[in-house]
Amino acid sequence: MSRPALEFADIFRDHGPAWRPANRGHLSLGQLKVMSEIESCRTAALGGHVARCQNEACGHITIAYNSCRNRHCPKCQGAAARVWMAAREAELLPVPYFHVVFTLPSEIADIAYQNKRVIYDLLFKVSAEAMQTIAAERKHLGAKIAITSVLHTWGSAMTYHPHVHMIVPGGGLSQDGER
Repeated sequence: MSRPALEFADIFRDHGPAWRPANRGHLSLGQLKVMSEIESCRTAALGGHVARCQNEACGHITIAYNSCRNRHCPKCQGAAARVWMAAREAELLPVPYFHVVFTLPSEIADIAYQNKRVIYDLLFKVSAEAMQTIAAERKHLGAKIAITSVLHTWGSAMTYHPHVHMIVPGGGLSQDGER
C-alpha cells in the first residue's frame, strides 16, 4: 500500500511547532503527548528495523520505522478502526438512521471550558432526553429509541466548540414492547 500524499502527522510536524505556543494553556498534557507521539510515528525517532530480501541475488534492503501505537494515531489504528466499524455495522437495525447534532451556545461553552465534567454530563443527558421524548410522541415515532452519542469538543476550525453527535434510528420499540 502506498503512502498518502499528506498524512495527519505531516500537518502536526509542519504546523505543530508554531501552533503549540500560540495555543498554550488550551491543550492538556495528554493532548500534547498524543500530538508528539503522532509526529514521531514511523520515524527514526522511535527506532526501527531493517528488512532484507531473502534472495541473495536481490539484496534489497528496506528500513521500517516503529509505530507509536497511540490509540489516537490514524496510521496505527486505521486497520483496527475498519474492523471495529464492520462489527458495529453488523449490529445495525434494518431501519434508516439520522445524524443529529446538539451544540452548546458560545456563552455556555465558555462555562463548559471551566466545568467540563458537569457541563458535558448535562449535554449528554439533556440531548438524549430530548430525542427520547420527541421519539416517544405518537405524532413523531411513538417508540422507545436507542441512541449513540459522541462528544466533540473542537470544531472544524480547531476552536473550542463542544457539541454532541448522535446517531438515531428511524425506528424503535413500541411503547408496549410488542412491535
